[in-house]
Amino acid sequence: MSERKKSTKKLKKDPFAGLPPLNLNAAGIDIGNADHYVAVPADRDSKPVRKFDCFTADLRRLADWLERCGIETVAMESTGVYWIPLFQILEERGFDVKLVNARHVKNLPGRKTDMLDCQWLQKLHTFGLLNNSFRPTDQICILRSYWRQRENLIAAASTCVQHMQKALTEMNIQLANVISDLSGYTGLAIVRAILKGERDPQKLAELRHERIQATKEEIAKSLEGNWREELLFNLRQSLEIYDLYQQKIDDCDRQINRHMQTFQSKVDQTVIGTASKKRKKASGNVPHFDLPSELHRITGVDLTRINGINAVTAQTIISEIGLDMTKWKTEKNFASWLGLCPDNTISGGKVLKRGTRKVINRAAVALRMAAHALLRSKSALGSNYRRLRTRLGAPKAITAMAHKLARLVYRMLKYGSDYVDKGIAHYEAKYQQTKLAWLKKKAAELNMTLIATTTRPRLSSI
Repeated sequence: MSERKKSTKKLKKDPFAGLPPLNLNAAGIDIGNADHYVAVPADRDSKPVRKFDCFTADLRRLADWLERCGIETVAMESTGVYWIPLFQILEERGFDVKLVNARHVKNLPGRKTDMLDCQWLQKLHTFGLLNNSFRPTDQICILRSYWRQRENLIAAASTCVQHMQKALTEMNIQLANVISDLSGYTGLAIVRAILKGERDPQKLAELRHERIQATKEEIAKSLEGNWREELLFNLRQSLEIYDLYQQKIDDCDRQINRHMQTFQSKVDQTVIGTASKKRKKASGNVPHFDLPSELHRITGVDLTRINGINAVTAQTIISEIGLDMTKWKTEKNFASWLGLCPDNTISGGKVLKRGTRKVINRAAVALRMAAHALLRSKSALGSNYRRLRTRLGAPKAITAMAHKLARLVYRMLKYGSDYVDKGIAHYEAKYQQTKLAWLKKKAAELNMTLIATTTRPRLSSI
């Protein structure tokens, strides 16, 4: 019998073979809730992979170990908010910290462990295969934290308004059917009077503001209910919590105003004063200080001149992206980072799926809301949005207009240019010229000539 030949295993090729290492002093950190796994080059320590707890003393011990190993740059995943304390400590120690997207560093399936993940991060970072995620300056991060807290308080206050509305409905007080906003002047005045013991509908209707469209008789008719004690108790507690949230929002506004004073001015105060006279009076959940003027001062441009963008939207954008537009090479890169560009799934030259990337970005959400506000705007942008909405539908038109607004914001912040609305007439004339040029091109392809007529030809009836 012939001896069987011994089967030899094929060694897997190293995917990094031939690649020059770019970061020789690189480390990788797998971030967790309770502990972090850190990997350094194998020749730096007898135990190149170590585990550290998440306590502050352990994080400082981690930084000391990286310094002893001669590490200069560190890569870590952006896992929840667990990375923030370690990121700040390493940045204070002088390390070049790279915050990377978890989708870009996926390991092979079936080999998912914290130890292997940190080694994989270290290897990818050594060969320069990781892209750093965007993180604004510390001054903008502080502003962003205040502004996000304010948004959370507004959302919580709106929940209290819903609870008040529910209690009133259960008492058959149909106040929401005659006034548009229960948290407005008239709604809160009537609710406070009810909780003080007033039950006469006519006297309650006297609290109506002059701008309310409903008559006193209609309001009085809606204020006849059963006045159950347990529902009045629920109404009282919801109102007290709502007032508490309003106080916290005021505290947050004062803190935001105080922090914005630390920003350097980029425009003369006289220019800001002239521009503020032309602005419309702000409404809604706007801060109590002059937010548009402060934004104009620190950015050097007035973003509220763009139709659809108000002071709150502009503040959300600035607190998310910062003031330095050099982080993005072009306005196309900026729109792509916001998730407002097409991201088609293509395989074998065939488009399998069309759409945009699923990006959770507050600035993109603010731009989409600004685009939706253009529906009734008497401007060139409003006319453009209505045309796109008719042709593409509302969802696609909102994304397209948000993309255009993002480009305008990028140009204004980067080049310091002001936006000038040229009006609906200019847009319609430009659109007509573009359409005429397209018709001439199609006619030339068919060896035909367009003839301009002043009268519309009559259609013969059959």
